[in-house]
Amino acid sequence: MKIIKPKKLKKGDTIGILAVSGKIKDIEKINNAKKIFISSGYNVTVSETCFSSHRYMAGSCDKDCVDELHNFFLNKNINAILCARGGYGTLRLINKIDWNIIRNNPKIFAGYSDITILLAMMYKKSNLITFHAPMANGDFGSAINEYTKKSLINTLEGNTEFIEARYPDVYNSGAANGVLWGGNLSSLVSLCGSDFVPDENIILFLEDLNEPSYKIDKMLTQLFNTEKIRQNVRGIALGEFTNIKDDYDLKNIFSEMAHELKIPVSGGFKITHEKTKDTVPYGVKVLFDSNQGRITILDKYLTD
Repeated sequence: MKIIKPKKLKKGDTIGILAVSGKIKDIEKINNAKKIFISSGYNVTVSETCFSSHRYMAGSCDKDCVDELHNFFLNKNINAILCARGGYGTLRLINKIDWNIIRNNPKIFAGYSDITILLAMMYKKSNLITFHAPMANGDFGSAINEYTKKSLINTLEGNTEFIEARYPDVYNSGAANGVLWGGNLSSLVSLCGSDFVPDENIILFLEDLNEPSYKIDKMLTQLFNTEKIRQNVRGIALGEFTNIKDDYDLKNIFSEMAHELKIPVSGGFKITHEKTKDTVPYGVKVLFDSNQGRITILDKYLTD
């Protein structure tokens, strides 16, 4: 499979803010994000789906979201696409997207949470490296965390060499190579039953929020009951699982998982719904060392 690498972000480029998931409840947050990027030296265009909604989703209908997604990739004046927010909606789109449009018009595409579904499917169906990254509404809609902003810009300019946990929680020691792939656990699990898993070895990264421990346990079990994931996973980097709704110790669940899978597993990565987060190239070849809590990027993930 030939991996497609988008072009680096440069000052003067145009960032397209795209809403294809939850509806935008406060357009001022999008305007604030726009101001931040303009003041940083970029041009910005905002999708029409930021200004309309149906039920709890962006756009007046699913077709609006798919059309805007297609249009943003086809638009030669847009150099990078930053999703507006997560929520719910992208699962409704995946069987309506023309993946050839994305394959033939590669560019930076970034987001997290519900956008995990599009990151996974773009890699699987279009071979495109994308980015698990902060978004316009929740992260740039008010006072942006400077660490988060620096990580995003640095990564989209092609300068990130590694991602590391400052204080790693080591569940199983070791090192492994693979393609960096994963994201929001509940979003990934919603794809089970679809053709979404890479055909090569993977280093799986995971995060989530607002879930009870038993449900995290259930979703991990469901994910690893997917035969191709169980066959291809070579290591697991755990981000933050925040606002857990019970008192059970997640570390016991992660330890059991690591013991059963017998692969390197460690946690503590700033891959999260929280304000301070790392931007992660999605689909790039990496070396994962669970003892060091480090993911070393082995290949260029952007072109000039």
